[in-house]
Parts: sequence; structure tokens; C-alpha cells
Amino acid sequence: MFQLDSKELRILKSQIVTSSWGGLRTLPYVFTEQGVAMLSSVLKSERAIQVNIMIMRVFVKTREIISSHAEFGKKITELEQRLDNHDETIVDIIKALKKLLPVYSDKPKIGF
Repeated sequence: MFQLDSKELRILKSQIVTSSWGGLRTLPYVFTEQGVAMLSSVLKSERAIQVNIMIMRVFVKTREIISSHAEFGKKITELEQRLDNHDETIVDIIKALKKLLPVYSDKPKIGF
């Protein structure tokens, strides 16, 4: 368990849309994932155990979301690098094709 600093509290308030004028006068304490796990050894009621299980599931789901976003970010970066390589390749192909094609700009235009 640790105490939030004022910046973390402002972020928390903006995320859960709490009023800025009411409520807390001191900085709140929060639990880490390990702290929540330790609570299960102290709290023995059925309700406390169920709440603890739900909180642990939230931690697991949050970790999964964060890792999937990290993987997604990596894939976007890889895709950008591949596209950069493809752009260079396409430019090289166009240059090669221009060398192979006869130049028509010197001839008079036919038609309208």
C-alpha cells in the first residue's frame, strides 16, 4: 500500500469524474496488486473474498490490455518500417520503368 501524490490524485479524479470541491482532504492510500493479494490472508468474510477475487481479475485484465497495446504498437511500428521499404522499392520500379518506356513528350499530340 502507498499514498498517491497530488498529480496522481488529479489524474484519478479526471478518470472517475469526481468533484474537485468535495470529498478527500488528504491524499488517499492505494493498494498494489500484491497488497490486494495479501488482503485475502487477513480478510476472512465471504464478501471480502469475493471482492478480492474481482479486484485481482481487474489487475489481470489490465495487464492483458496493457500488453496487447504494447504488441499492437510494435506491429504498427513494424508495418511502418515495411511500408517505408515498399515505398523505396516502388520508386525504384517506377524509375526503371521510365527508363524502359519511350519518351512521348517530343512527339506532337494526336487528338483533342
